Amino acid sequence: MHALLVDHSAPAGLRLGESADPVPAPHQALVRVSATSLNFGEVRHAIAHAPDGAVLGWDAAGVVERAAADGTGPAAGTPVVTVAMDGAWAELRAVDTATLGIVPEGADPGAISTVPVAGAGALGALRRIGPLLGKRVLVTGATGGVGRYAVQLARLGGAHVLASTGDPGRHGAGLRALGAHEVIARPAEAGAPVDGVVDLVGGPHLVEAFGTLAPHGTLVAVGHATEEPVVFPFGTLVGGDGRHDRSIVTFYLLEDSGLAQDLTWLASQVAAGDLDPQIVWRGGWERAGEAAAALLERRLHGKAVLDVAV
Repeated sequence: MHALLVDHSAPAGLRLGESADPVPAPHQALVRVSATSLNFGEVRHAIAHAPDGAVLGWDAAGVVERAAADGTGPAAGTPVVTVAMDGAWAELRAVDTATLGIVPEGADPGAISTVPVAGAGALGALRRIGPLLGKRVLVTGATGGVGRYAVQLARLGGAHVLASTGDPGRHGAGLRALGAHEVIARPAEAGAPVDGVVDLVGGPHLVEAFGTLAPHGTLVAVGHATEEPVVFPFGTLVGGDGRHDRSIVTFYLLEDSGLAQDLTWLASQVAAGDLDPQIVWRGGWERAGEAAAALLERRLHGKAVLDVAV
């Protein structure tokens, strides 16, 4: 099969080539991939640490080529959206049926391919905050793929949404169009305390965001874009002055229960136009190096989609 292979001598570490077809385990479906969306973590970390010839990729949308042998999951011919730690950047992908969602007929595979990491990550993080109706929710790093889904989903859940971005002047209008009530440059500008934080930045930004939490509030640590350590000043976690019982929760998408159901629901919302996938770059997978470079250089604020030639 054709696939994007890790090649550390190539631009952005990727080249089109040939790889062996995957052999599905009994609980896996074989999926013919139509589109994949790129994530910063893949191009920043996964490629660098993978051997030459590896087939990476987390997100993919396509059609079931062969159903799982154990009878789980959808039948052959069903449009699906998939997530796993590798295998998305290829014509064929073997994927656990527990991490596979069903897609409405006729939906754009490119738009649907943005759902797994960005959409399901945002949904899972917001669930850890609890019921959102009437709550103040802060999303840091809101211009990225996960952040843009988090803003939309928090608004749909009835929250008062604050979106944090390093350039409110440039990104404010777009974030407000997605559902943000307020757009701020730093968490400290939140004003009144917030009930929940979806933090996609990490480092000192996470520390600052934690300081905005109201009593019983929860910060969900999802992203670590700064790649800086998290260091709390002495006394931050003592809980005095009424700032008690605040939580920091870590999150890992592939251990989230009900992932197949979440992917199915998110795909339906994107297909219906109720969620905007925020695609800002799209092209054939022969242009993967171009897209990866744009992500690494922080020139893309939203999702990059590769259409897979078949």
